[in-house]
Amino acid sequence: MEKFIPVVVIKEIGETDKILKALKNNGINCAEITFRTACAAEAIAYAVKNYPDMSVGAGTVINAEQCKAALAAGATFIVSPGLSVEVAKVCAEKGVPYYPGCVTPTEIMMALDLGITTVKFFPANVYGGLKALKALSAPFPQVKFIPTGGVDRSNIDEFLAFDKVAAIGGSFFVKESLEKMEAEQ
Repeated sequence: MEKFIPVVVIKEIGETDKILKALKNNGINCAEITFRTACAAEAIAYAVKNYPDMSVGAGTVINAEQCKAALAAGATFIVSPGLSVEVAKVCAEKGVPYYPGCVTPTEIMMALDLGITTVKFFPANVYGGLKALKALSAPFPQVKFIPTGGVDRSNIDEFLAFDKVAAIGGSFFVKESLEKMEAEQ
């Protein structure tokens, strides 16, 4: 798993190249393309075809239908803002990693029941940040977290220093990468 998982919102298919090139130029070889837009599946298919060295997944996947569309487009991992048993089942059948949003002990226990040991912690800043992750790690030592939401340059090092953090997710990676690319031109 990559250490950085940029949350990528592609509103028009034409944005895909610019955003993925900016990420790659910034040393990031991963993209979680969200299913919040009409062209998400098309953008994933384009990214998988044209950026084969990148890990391309689908984010904001909230039901089995979206999950199937994302996997058909070539997504190599699935991320949800919450836990969907149906999405978990589809991913398990296809052997694709699923990172559901889990912030409570009950949600984490449900994920564990489904065989999931790495979960998205979203929105991290609203649900207690690093302090909450450390508290949740005590009863769930087998769980790794992907904090997303409220993670940025001001606190990323603190999150990365915690051994239960598998990766960091966030849209700020895209913003930073685009700004850096534009500054270099």
